[in-house]
Amino acid sequence: MMYLLDTNILSELIKKQPNPHLMVRLDSTAAHALFTSCICVMELRFGSALRDDFEEFWSSITREILDRVNILALGYEEALIAGDILASLQKKGQRIGVEDILIASTALSHKLVVVTANTHHFTKVQGLAVENWLEPA
Repeated sequence: MMYLLDTNILSELIKKQPNPHLMVRLDSTAAHALFTSCICVMELRFGSALRDDFEEFWSSITREILDRVNILALGYEEALIAGDILASLQKKGQRIGVEDILIASTALSHKLVVVTANTHHFTKVQGLAVENWLEPA
C-alpha cells in the first residue's frame, strides 16, 4: 500500500512524544510508500509562520519530516477530481474544507490511502480509502 499523510499526522511527528500507534505504523512502512500533498506543506508552513521561533521550527519540520516523505504537487488531474468531489458533496449538502478536498483529490489521483485523524471529513469522499494511524491497528 501507498499512503498520503495528512497534516494532522505530520504535525503529530513534531510533538516531543508522538502517538505510539503512529510510530509503530510508520516504522513498519517503507519510506518510498509515504507521501504528502503540497497542501499539507502549505498548512504546516502557515502554522509555523505564526510562531516566534519560525525559522528554527520550520527548519526542524523540513529536516525531520518533509525531507522524509514524497511531496505531491497539484495538477490538472487533481483539479478535475477536486471539482467533482466538491460538486458531489454540495449536492448531498455535505461540506468539507477546500484543503481537504484537494488532499483527497491528490490521494485519489495517485491511488493512495489517506492517513488522517480527521476521518469524519475524509470518509465523506466517495471511493477514498482512509485510515487513522493514531488508533491501534
